[in-house]
Amino acid sequence: MTAADRRAPRARHGRDWNWSGRGRRRSTVQRPPDRGSRPLSRCGGFDARRPAGRGCQPVSRCGGSDRGSATLWLLAVGLVLVVLSLGAAAIGAARVARHQARVAADLGALAGATQVLAGPDRACARATAIAAANSARVTGCTLDGLDLLVTAEVTVEPLPGMTRVASATARAGPVRGEQTGPTDT
Repeated sequence: MTAADRRAPRARHGRDWNWSGRGRRRSTVQRPPDRGSRPLSRCGGFDARRPAGRGCQPVSRCGGSDRGSATLWLLAVGLVLVVLSLGAAAIGAARVARHQARVAADLGALAGATQVLAGPDRACARATAIAAANSARVTGCTLDGLDLLVTAEVTVEPLPGMTRVASATARAGPVRGEQTGPTDT
């Protein structure tokens, strides 16, 4: 191999290397400087055409005192979301229990009203059985003329360790007023 062959330009790793003629090779592809030579700037990273002092502020590479703060913010936001989700679940459980108590009281009053003429004990026993079938407990059953008043309770635990009671009262009896259906004339 001759000295001229050693100085001939060659392409290495897909880059075009040119011979500068002064004893060293220079790349035609612009490369960023080494890590310690020039800091990154706030105007979009390394820019070879703009020096660091013109309109751009140098940024420290170590991150400063904000290092790791995104993790803390993420944990704080996650904790807030968990607390809000637990609160929403507790409110939802309370509403479901209230609706369950209303349904049990309504159905118990309707079932008991069919037995009013047989006596208050039999009417209340029927209302209690229907409310128990709906996972409720009858706390009050009174007869007011031909109307039966039934109060039902449902126990709910919206959050662990917190027990609440949802109650509802319903009235059922015979229809009063004029008949509004078709009549025979």
